[in-house]
Amino acid sequence: MTQHVTLESALQAIVLAQHDTSPVPLADLIAALRPSKPEQGDLVINSLRSLAWLLNQHADYRRALRHYLMKLVGSRRQLHLYTDAGILSNEGLSTAFSRRLGEKLLPSEYRDDYLRDVFGRVFSRKTDYQWVAAVPDAIWLEVWQALNFAEGEHAQDERNTRLELVEAAQVLSYRISAIGLEPELVRNHPAIEKFESPFLTQNVALRDYLEDYKAQLVDPARSREDDRAVRVLLGQCDDIVARVRKTAAREGVSVSLTYLMVRLSQHLERLRLVLDLLEPEHAHKMPERAVRFFKQLVEAENRKTSVRDLFATNTDLLALQITEHAGRTGEHYIAANRREWLAMAKSAMGAGFIVGFMALIKILTAKLKLAPLIEAFAFSMNYSLGFMLIHMLHFTIATKQPAMTAAKIAASIERQAKAGDQLDGLASLIEAVARTQFIAILGNVLIAIPTALAIALGLKYGLGSQPVSPEKALHLLHDLDPIRSLAIPHAAIAGCCLFLAGLISGYYDNKAIYNRIPARLMQLYWPRRLFGEARWQRVCTYIENNLGALAGNFFFGIMLGSMGTIGFLLGLPLDIRHITFSSANLAYAAVALDFQLSWQTWLTAGVGVALIGLTNLAVSFGLALLVALRSRRIRFVDRGALVRKLAQRFLRAPQHFFIAPREAAPAPLTVSKGDGTA
Repeated sequence: MTQHVTLESALQAIVLAQHDTSPVPLADLIAALRPSKPEQGDLVINSLRSLAWLLNQHADYRRALRHYLMKLVGSRRQLHLYTDAGILSNEGLSTAFSRRLGEKLLPSEYRDDYLRDVFGRVFSRKTDYQWVAAVPDAIWLEVWQALNFAEGEHAQDERNTRLELVEAAQVLSYRISAIGLEPELVRNHPAIEKFESPFLTQNVALRDYLEDYKAQLVDPARSREDDRAVRVLLGQCDDIVARVRKTAAREGVSVSLTYLMVRLSQHLERLRLVLDLLEPEHAHKMPERAVRFFKQLVEAENRKTSVRDLFATNTDLLALQITEHAGRTGEHYIAANRREWLAMAKSAMGAGFIVGFMALIKILTAKLKLAPLIEAFAFSMNYSLGFMLIHMLHFTIATKQPAMTAAKIAASIERQAKAGDQLDGLASLIEAVARTQFIAILGNVLIAIPTALAIALGLKYGLGSQPVSPEKALHLLHDLDPIRSLAIPHAAIAGCCLFLAGLISGYYDNKAIYNRIPARLMQLYWPRRLFGEARWQRVCTYIENNLGALAGNFFFGIMLGSMGTIGFLLGLPLDIRHITFSSANLAYAAVALDFQLSWQTWLTAGVGVALIGLTNLAVSFGLALLVALRSRRIRFVDRGALVRKLAQRFLRAPQHFFIAPREAAPAPLTVSKGDGTA
């Protein structure tokens, strides 16, 4: 009963304010409808039904609210609400970010003569769009029908609104023409220049349609053409946007191109909606479209300063491209048969051999006691150059695999979700990833340890030099203790770095294709003269195929090498633990202490190395899979069925999770030959 009184109070205030066009009475009415929590949808539905009941029962309420709404809308400038709300401006992503951030700190000026500002004042809470959207359209339509607009005379206000819609259609059409001629869009779809562009012709067709429309507003007896020709051309514009997206899937994409396509799609959708509201023959559908438009506008006004929405909207295609490139790289990390499995083992062993030397270089560098920033640079270069060498020699660091294979698994989940097929293909893929990951880790660790042992023993007995002091050895062993040290959190930090390295690799692969870096390098005169045409061509081809991997390894090394220094500068316990380096450090510590370690120490260190590896893999794989799924906008709902399928496979043939069969099983699994590219 209290809710009825509140609604009645708001309606009575509107009755008393007969000629008032202030947004305050409407804001009070919305406040009476607004729930205390946005998720209380049932409460809002009951309130709206109560409002509809009051309007049906009291003609003075109905007449006053209808008159008030028409005057409120008709007396203000409506154009910006139709053309700007919920649509990206032409300022670019960085400028849009700065503006939204500025408006969060200092809101823009309120203009009472602009309907958009009034709309934002009425739906002033940032969560209003949630409860507005939660209410079914049918409930909003009950309130619309209760107002009974056919009952009153609002010809002048209705005519003003239609003229504003006409102007909005013109503005939207001009913007579509301008966006459609942007050089970056033309570059990705050259046919726009060769043939008559629908982005231009839609504007011509729309002007003809709107001229007839305005003439009919003056003379209702005048006949006119409908908007069918305009809609056909808008459909052709949509086709071009779809083609550009397909081209981007092959040739890369940039944030600016994504921003253009998002703006273009938003303008095309909004122009169609404005045409729906203009066309009298759609009058019977107008309330439904008006409700849909109303919900869009509320969300747009509530989220107009959201930085998260801005980036989510404008980086979706780039994120998909980055994970796509990572997914294609991930194919090399999946062994479908015994030959590929053994090739991965050899590749991982090569990496373990090099890591043995990298671990020694880091230990010797730490003994120099360099200044923090110089030490961070030295550590970073050791890691970066070492990882790049591993890649160039076609060796494999095991922990680099999850960030790549996660994108491949996400692609398989997407196919399974779309096709609705069985989970056999996805289970086969995960089984292949598991055994490939197992042999890669085994190859890294089993060679890193003996390599480090050989180096340490050679230096100790051959040169009489001890690279690791007993005190340092105890410190290295303490760093492997999963209970008394921060080994596991530090391994999680390394997992985050591995995940970021995968994203960086995908970004630079996309950048190499989109910016046509190899072709531009081939145009340089001095390298062609210095190295020769054929040799420089091979260099450019290598860069095209490996720029992402080299960049990912380089930045991964910087992250690992500088993490400890960042922690020191910030006063935080930041550091990294990596399974391959940890196993090599265990070997160096054992030699330094003449292998005089208790069985408890051996056990603790062994468990620590294993847990560090598991944490590395789990964190990097989990983050990479999450990003890959979100970039594809899919949600996997068959987790339980997949777990059961994997359990059945493990019980039936557990060896396939560790050792590849001689020949790949005939399953819907597509992999390429594993070359061990890091």
